[in-house]
Amino acid sequence: MKVLISGASVAGPVLAHWLHRNGFEPTIIERTPELRHGLGGHAVDLFSSAAEVTRWMGCWDAIDAARTRIEAMTIERFGRPPVEVDLSRMYAGISSSHVEILRGELTRILYDATRGTAEYVFGDSIASLHDDGNGVDVTFDSGTERRFDLVIGADGLHSNVRRLAFGPEEPLRRWLGGYLAVFSMPDIFDVGNHTLAHMSVDKLVGIYGVHQTGQTRSGFFFRTPQELRYDYRDKDEQKALLVKEFSNYGWKAPQLLEHLESAEDFYFDSIAQITLDTWTSGRIGLVGDAGYCPGPAVGGGTSLAVVTAYVLARELAAARSDLVSGLKNYERIIRPLVESSRRIGPKLMGTIIPGSPLALRLMPFAAAALPKLPTSVQRFIWSQNAVGKTLSSVDLLQPEVGQPVA
Repeated sequence: MKVLISGASVAGPVLAHWLHRNGFEPTIIERTPELRHGLGGHAVDLFSSAAEVTRWMGCWDAIDAARTRIEAMTIERFGRPPVEVDLSRMYAGISSSHVEILRGELTRILYDATRGTAEYVFGDSIASLHDDGNGVDVTFDSGTERRFDLVIGADGLHSNVRRLAFGPEEPLRRWLGGYLAVFSMPDIFDVGNHTLAHMSVDKLVGIYGVHQTGQTRSGFFFRTPQELRYDYRDKDEQKALLVKEFSNYGWKAPQLLEHLESAEDFYFDSIAQITLDTWTSGRIGLVGDAGYCPGPAVGGGTSLAVVTAYVLARELAAARSDLVSGLKNYERIIRPLVESSRRIGPKLMGTIIPGSPLALRLMPFAAAALPKLPTSVQRFIWSQNAVGKTLSSVDLLQPEVGQPVA
């Protein structure tokens, strides 16, 4: 059976791997002319459940080798002494399998693991979809027409498949009050395997090292009273918004912004959720951020994408003779996971971007104190945390070696 997957970032390749393993023929369509992998993108986390899925795919060794290796963080605030946080002990306290990795590195590893078993089509996108109940006729921007048994949107927060099959983005989007910008630059502050962060009420500026290149990644988080209006495809407009927001911030922000124009991997977006009530429609479905983005940088979206892509492939394999039922079963199984993940982002926003003077005072000391606890205590605390509970709430049913997922 032929399945078209839109999006070649994280959920798409994971889904393609497990579909191929179960005898499906996956095709991945990607709008960009070539894969945006390598060392671009911000750092993302793979928590225990997602790490297990990548281990079963045979990708874990490569992922572990590509981890960011950030060992410590210094948190600074105006008029207060810096606070040191031992990140290596914090990560150990989360899980023995947890890893932080650049999104571009993860994308490269997943692509390398699937390019021999999935058809990749770059530089094209879906123009129209027609589901006649027995299959989906797809017309591409290039003019090509093809028919598939299923179409799955794995194309992120601004999903094209979601727009075509479920309607425009605006009514389905819940803004959480903030924005995120990330870009690469030379290591002018000799950061190395370290993170420097500066906080104020409603703003955070961070710098962390990229050991593979000797560069650093600069991150800017901020809140605004009202949602900003801008074109998410217009990088120049987004850069101007960022400069306006931080031009008078102080600390190291002016030096960081001097490298904004030369950055080739600039990323800017709102911290927002997708709040669809259903992620399937006939023979069309959504997975990962396309269906239920919990909020960039605040909701564990990368791990959620990996886990749900695995579950989707498993349910399609189990319902091979009735793929629509397989989609519905997938939706039923992940619903508690998605609903729980939606509650994470609004809570973490106040931690990542302090929203009050009290939060600004308390957050650094809480971050510094946690890694000093015994590992067993940290893991218990993590297991009770919203993210930990959410990503451990689905039984993944480990496949036997050489056997289908179902």
